[in-house]
Amino acid sequence: MKILHTADWHLGHRLHEQSQVEEQTLFLQWIEQYIIDNDIDVLLISGDIFDTGSPSNQSLEMYYSFLVQLKATNCSSIVITGGNHDSAGTLNAPKHLLDALSIKVVGKATEHIEDEVFEVEVNGEKVIIGAVPYLRDGDIRKAVAGESFDELSDKYKTALINHYESSAEQCKLINTTDAPVIAMGHLFATGGSVSDSEQNIYVGTLGHIGAKDFPTYFDYIALGHLHRPQIIGGNDSIRYSGSPHILSFSEINYNKKIITLTLKDNKIERVNDIVIPRFREFYKKTGTMAECIEALPNFSTNSYELTPWVEIVLDENNTISVDDLKNEAEKYSFEILKISLKNQRKTQGIEELLANTKSIKELLPTEVFKLKCAEMGFELKENPKIWDAFNEVLQSVKNQ
Repeated sequence: MKILHTADWHLGHRLHEQSQVEEQTLFLQWIEQYIIDNDIDVLLISGDIFDTGSPSNQSLEMYYSFLVQLKATNCSSIVITGGNHDSAGTLNAPKHLLDALSIKVVGKATEHIEDEVFEVEVNGEKVIIGAVPYLRDGDIRKAVAGESFDELSDKYKTALINHYESSAEQCKLINTTDAPVIAMGHLFATGGSVSDSEQNIYVGTLGHIGAKDFPTYFDYIALGHLHRPQIIGGNDSIRYSGSPHILSFSEINYNKKIITLTLKDNKIERVNDIVIPRFREFYKKTGTMAECIEALPNFSTNSYELTPWVEIVLDENNTISVDDLKNEAEKYSFEILKISLKNQRKTQGIEELLANTKSIKELLPTEVFKLKCAEMGFELKENPKIWDAFNEVLQSVKNQ
């Protein structure tokens, strides 16, 4: 049996207000062909199918068309879990219809753990899947009036661990053939590395668990949430597949991947990283105005012929006109999405930031909060609990 682990598709994502539908479409075509060419039997998608809880009709059409097209392939089972960007209602709405197509969907934590555990059989081989979605605080922990922040954090972490233990127990209950057991998850595991595109992930102390907190009964844990492919806690069996697309310029210096598992004789025989083609070229150049202009001819496209996207960081001591840079760039077939100063004044205020911003959509709530704290002289680094509390409120608002 062959299983493919992927996550964090973020269909509908826009980079600096530029649609990424072209590379997303190419990825869906590529992964479908990969599934065909490599006889993949089971597909696991560990959350964040969409970039927003209210996906566009275009994103929904891409998602459902892909699922329908897979039915003509060797892939006989698909398991999808919700992420923090996904709307549980949107994912769960067609779950009974998709179930008839051997597509299991768990948009949010269920009332009964058995509804998150599935036995998948392919040509006489079996695998047990503990499909744990993104676990929101309100879904698994009962709030008590007057709780301190430490109590809230401890109880959420305990509830998180208990949920995975319950999943493992249910897997063990139905695993009558000693089949391999795989858990899915969408969370921040301590030790993971984040990128700029994960602004919605707060790396503080609230509810984080590490590799040792997962039940050892799981033979593999297929994680989503972090966009860089990585192994957690030195344990090869606990992995983030990462996002298949470049979602920020901080992600251009490493390969995007999917992960395949080969099962044989009731064991996971191999775990392989597969590099995803780069469908669009991204470039980031830091230097003086003259150095950046000199580098412009090097920003070329690839065989997929999508317009390259460029970020320029000017290493200048003072604010200067960028007209010469823009005029020179017009001679080439790439698009500059962002120009900034490397030594930009760090104490820039909110009003100044707004004045220099093209669209209010470019401002992240986390950035505004940090700026306001800096203006007030409040040291966030010395008060991590305040940062955690802000992000917990932010997540609650976004999930409404």
